Amino acid sequence: MEQRIVRTTPFPDQQPGTAGLRRKVSVFRQPGYLENFLQAIFDSAPALRGGRIVVGGDGRFFNRDAIQVLLRMAAANGIASVALARSGLLSTPAASLAIAAQDAAGGFILTASHNPAGPDGDWGIKFNVAGGGQASETLTDAIMVRTRTLSEYRIMDNVPDVDIDWPGSVFLGEMRIDVFDPVMLYADRMESIFDFVHIRSAVENGLTLRFDAMNAVTGPYAHEIFVRRLGMSELSLVNATPRDDFGGLHADPHPHTLPDLVRLAASDHAPDLLAASDGDGDRNFIAGPGIIVSPCDSLAVITANAHLIRGYRDGITGVARSMPTSRAVDRVAAKIGIPCYETPTGWRYFCNLLETGHITLCGEESFGTSSNHCREKDGLWAVLCWLDLLASTGLGVREILSRHWNEYGRTFFVRNDYAIADGTVARSVMQGLRESLGGLPGRSIAGREVLSADEFAYDDPVDGSHSAHQGLRVNLAGDARIVYRLSGTDSSGATLRIYLEDHTDDHSRFGEDAAHTLAMLAEAARDLARITPMTGLSAPTLVI
Repeated sequence: MEQRIVRTTPFPDQQPGTAGLRRKVSVFRQPGYLENFLQAIFDSAPALRGGRIVVGGDGRFFNRDAIQVLLRMAAANGIASVALARSGLLSTPAASLAIAAQDAAGGFILTASHNPAGPDGDWGIKFNVAGGGQASETLTDAIMVRTRTLSEYRIMDNVPDVDIDWPGSVFLGEMRIDVFDPVMLYADRMESIFDFVHIRSAVENGLTLRFDAMNAVTGPYAHEIFVRRLGMSELSLVNATPRDDFGGLHADPHPHTLPDLVRLAASDHAPDLLAASDGDGDRNFIAGPGIIVSPCDSLAVITANAHLIRGYRDGITGVARSMPTSRAVDRVAAKIGIPCYETPTGWRYFCNLLETGHITLCGEESFGTSSNHCREKDGLWAVLCWLDLLASTGLGVREILSRHWNEYGRTFFVRNDYAIADGTVARSVMQGLRESLGGLPGRSIAGREVLSADEFAYDDPVDGSHSAHQGLRVNLAGDARIVYRLSGTDSSGATLRIYLEDHTDDHSRFGEDAAHTLAMLAEAARDLARITPMTGLSAPTLVI
């Protein structure tokens, strides 16, 4: 056993602006590629030396090999101890909890989230800091710079692979490795927030669930919570065994990737709640008999009814949403007298607000919701919120939504994605829109007067940091809105996301289909951005 310093070359490609990296498995298998990124993190986060780290991930292909590399490099870089999730299976929210519970200096989460898995799929790794939150922009920038300049990495040589499947402690050089079961840690935390006795009683009285783990990481967590602790049937769970290729499923929980759940929800024998989570367990899908719940509505409903959930009965301090997320929750916050913060897209913007107690709940339109119990979005937590509300109110999902809309009105929301093959063209579309913003107020769009138009920027109320160029907003009369944002811009392409919303207090319209209601606004938004003449796309690639 010896420490070896290996010469390497800087990263040839540009990193995203997070402390994480997602690429094809074949890219990470290139000699030195994974090692480069890991060494950049160790070099950029000196607090890790002599400290404890948490390691685990979503179980996708290449995770087990990568864990062995990570452990050997951690030992060579002076890490004192590692809390390693058994079999390497660790959901992202459970990782956040484990980092805090283990008093760790940080954690490495091996995941590409909801991206496809398998030998030909994607792989990823991200770094979370002490407390379980996502790394700051300052740290992520430092890691990015370091990947482009480092010339060597440190690793232990001539050591056997660590057995990651059985709980216990072993040493790798002077570094202790503790293999632990994260499922119990996570389930215990959920039981401290939600009244499992009350929910179990409702289950005994007929409350039913169908949960789709999408062959990803949440299967074992769902079994422990829903089956063992809440007394539900094993048949309540589908695709509950983690597979390294997610069984060929695209583990991104929305209506287009969950056809079986959508069909079941529309059938005469739908369970009371239908739900799913994604590859690493941080996103959620919620539906009931005959209805699919918009993530924007889900955040608003949970906020309005948080007092019914044991962990939040003493009240909530505030709520936050990402800027593109509909303003349904804003109306709730105003009525119950709590602040509502509008942040850029990206969970790290919520972390400062959570850490300082500014907010208790937060969420985003891309099927992510959570609270101050951890520093990541949490799919199973959101499902348990709805189970708890069904048990507490005795109402169904549709009835809970109807009651909510009767009190706060309904905010219709739809996201239209345009996948643009050429990233340069995508940036040109946004630049054209940006230059036209000043001339929009006073114009009519889809029969609505434009009241204001701007480019969203965010000043963090905690640390004072400024984030510019976070999306374009067009506010229309009647409380309607269009938001434009680019996602994943690079030379190979980008996705232009258009977020549409409209609000009504007219009860007779509450049952309308959101996509149909917003169709005219969607067409106007496409024309305003000149998408068809500039890209050739006459319709969205994806509508959610």
